[in-house]
Amino acid sequence: MPRRGRVKKEGPESGEDSDEYRKRRDRNNLAVKRSRVKSKQKTQETVNRVSELRNENTVLEEKVKTLTKELGFLKELFLAHASNNVDASKFEGVNFQKLFEDNSSAGTSNDNINNTS
Repeated sequence: MPRRGRVKKEGPESGEDSDEYRKRRDRNNLAVKRSRVKSKQKTQETVNRVSELRNENTVLEEKVKTLTKELGFLKELFLAHASNNVDASKFEGVNFQKLFEDNSSAGTSNDNINNTS
């Protein structure tokens, strides 16, 4: 079975030197350049986004560690208070007023936790 494909024109204007061929090649070359620039730009945006997400993940992991530490401290404080068997040495130097202030920042509570270590 014969292959079907592009039929080449025969004649004086069908060669690679024709104006029509040169125009098509130039348009194609510009399209290829635009496509490559767009692809590189998209790749760079993806790399930047991955970097941002990694940084955000690191910050969030640190926050989880801090909050886990704070939760452990507060559980220990609650259990000690609930059993009325308070070992005062565990809580020496803890600023309870500062601990119970209504701050949304975990850093304030973390400072109080670090005072007990």
